Amino acid sequence: MRNQEGGNDPKKIGVSIRMFMVSEVPLVGMNATISDVQELLESKKSNFESISYIYVIDEEKRLKGVLSIKELFRLPKKLKVRQVMKRKIISVRPSTDQERVALLAIEHNLKAIPVVDKRGYFQGVYPAHVILNILDQENIEDMLRFAGIHSFTDPARSIMNASAGILIRKRIPWLIIGLVGGLIAALVVSKFQQALETEILLAAFIPAIAYIADAIGTQTQTIFIRTLSINHALKIKIYLWRELKVGMGLALLLSLLAGVSISVLWSIKLGIIIGSSFFATSIVAVAVAIIMPLVFFRLKIDPAIASGPFATVIRDIMSLLIYFGIATYALHAWGVIL
Repeated sequence: MRNQEGGNDPKKIGVSIRMFMVSEVPLVGMNATISDVQELLESKKSNFESISYIYVIDEEKRLKGVLSIKELFRLPKKLKVRQVMKRKIISVRPSTDQERVALLAIEHNLKAIPVVDKRGYFQGVYPAHVILNILDQENIEDMLRFAGIHSFTDPARSIMNASAGILIRKRIPWLIIGLVGGLIAALVVSKFQQALETEILLAAFIPAIAYIADAIGTQTQTIFIRTLSINHALKIKIYLWRELKVGMGLALLLSLLAGVSISVLWSIKLGIIIGSSFFATSIVAVAVAIIMPLVFFRLKIDPAIASGPFATVIRDIMSLLIYFGIATYALHAWGVIL
């Protein structure tokens, strides 16, 4: 039996959903026949809170197997459930984070998730409607996090009923971080005033450099955070190398496209600067998109906090430093700046 313990840390955004666990489900012993199970369902069907699966337990009420309702009516009635039950069970603990429960249901295509304690004793089930509610709530939370809004325990209802003062208090922290990031970015640009005065067109490409780095970083980070949520045993080195290869491929295509286009429309020197900057900022954006959530995860902090406005600020500042660093170096090398 595979028990999925991941996501139990209380510091995570998600909360335990043990209060939504149901215990009135079909339970049978290992020696029960298919006929016995069918009779149980017929006689007590109105008592069950979830009937997606039949749960097979031993004499001590340890979960030993699962049988789906769909399979039940296709089997010979004289067969014993222990002969046909699935022994590889996906289960969770009562303290497992709600998002982890929902992701396991999606990953393994399950309509309900059984709950066992650390010794394997059956506790109950998280049924389909609970999993759907979790998915809805987590989707709202994720959208809010990407917008820099945190700390709502029930986002859908809280936002609808919250006062203007509460909404301001929830939204202002990350906006302030964005403002500080903008000031730092302006400071970075001001330090390269000589390069801008020499090649004024450099300023025209600041939005493009920032956008490409942020777009690639956001794509990589979103996929990585979701993957990390599903698979806590993820082989980071292999995953990082794969994403770096993807990032290098995207960076190479974008840098060549930008470099050639700008060389034709303006100048070869400007094309080299912009193309090189696209390549470098894209690679760094991919690396940061993986390293930041990973650091948060290792520190037992929700990796999703590393996304949204916070990540955007970091990427924008790094992109500007790389962009103007490459521009200044190139202009010095060509003797344009002495």
